[in-house]
Amino acid sequence: MRRFLLLAGLISALSAVPQAVPAQTAETKASSIFSVVPTPNVGVYPRSNDLNAVSASSGSDIWAVGESGLHFDGIEWKATALPGIAGDLTSALTGVVDLAPNNVWGVGYINLDEVGTNQIIEHFDGISWSVSPGPKFGSREAPLLYGLSATSPSDMWAVGDISVSDFAGPVVEHYDGTAWTASILGTCSLCFPDAVSAIATDDVWAVGSIESTSTFTMHFNGTEWFLVPSPSPGAGENVLFGLATVDASNVWAVGFYVKEFNEGRPQFTLIEHWDGTSWQVVPSPNVGGDNSQDFSNQLRGVVAVSANDVWAFGDTDNLVNGSETNLVLHWNGTQWTIVPTPDPYPFPHGIYEDLILGGTVIPEGNLWLVGTAHLSDSVVLNALGQ
Repeated sequence: MRRFLLLAGLISALSAVPQAVPAQTAETKASSIFSVVPTPNVGVYPRSNDLNAVSASSGSDIWAVGESGLHFDGIEWKATALPGIAGDLTSALTGVVDLAPNNVWGVGYINLDEVGTNQIIEHFDGISWSVSPGPKFGSREAPLLYGLSATSPSDMWAVGDISVSDFAGPVVEHYDGTAWTASILGTCSLCFPDAVSAIATDDVWAVGSIESTSTFTMHFNGTEWFLVPSPSPGAGENVLFGLATVDASNVWAVGFYVKEFNEGRPQFTLIEHWDGTSWQVVPSPNVGGDNSQDFSNQLRGVVAVSANDVWAFGDTDNLVNGSETNLVLHWNGTQWTIVPTPDPYPFPHGIYEDLILGGTVIPEGNLWLVGTAHLSDSVVLNALGQ
């Protein structure tokens, strides 16, 4: 998730696999499989406690990170400050991988839109978080990291973007168990990755947007990264924020698109699927329907349990009254549907109401979603047996 696009939120190919999805309408939140789990905050407003990502090594070891850190020990969530993360919208961890209780990694950025803008990599050793040495960059190079994934403790990938002189584009970083190395992919100017998912050492995907106007996907085959064509159904913005893999021929990417050129809203959910051969748009529902001018829908992430059990999440803006509520979609192997979810802070409580930004599933079917609500409070939703 990109912080500047989160703020900007205030600021036609169809797959042959799925069936058509009926139009959805706005409705009162019904009974839900999700519950709101009480969470603490590192600080009070105006400090931001947003959670951007979550990862688990087990049901009793879950880390959520963003502008604060939260750990779940199987009984309760406890808050912790993260080194270099100020909670003032200038710094955040945007990706996390929990490999073991004593081996957790997070990536993100610091000093956003300030002097010294840079990436940050952090590590938790079971006792405390510390800043970890990353690749060396030039004094005029400004890398930012947004996504993190790993196949093992010695095969980890982070993606983001970098500004170098007159070039802005993707930066990819790899950890081999000893050190981080970086590659600047100069073949795609103005390509901005937001998410990465590693299936194997020779099978890694990253997705994002090309200057917000077109989606883009790229793939690592064990030797090199290369661009893979992906659909952009809107005449306006087309952005992919989230990525999840079931296997090499079953990959999901989610985001949003804008139908009309030069119109930033309304946004509509965008879901794309890789079947081993090509990326195709899969029909996905929207609160308010597929042609509503009163609601703006955006997906920020996706997590896959199995081929017939995939969850996408984000938020819906009510453009009439200014409220914002969380949005969760489910894929059952045939179609995507909207799933009722609770509102931690029902409207009205300010314009930033309720956003889901990260998710993870523990193998036994324990689904966790994290985000922010109200005055930048941390939010955690949980569903068991999914």
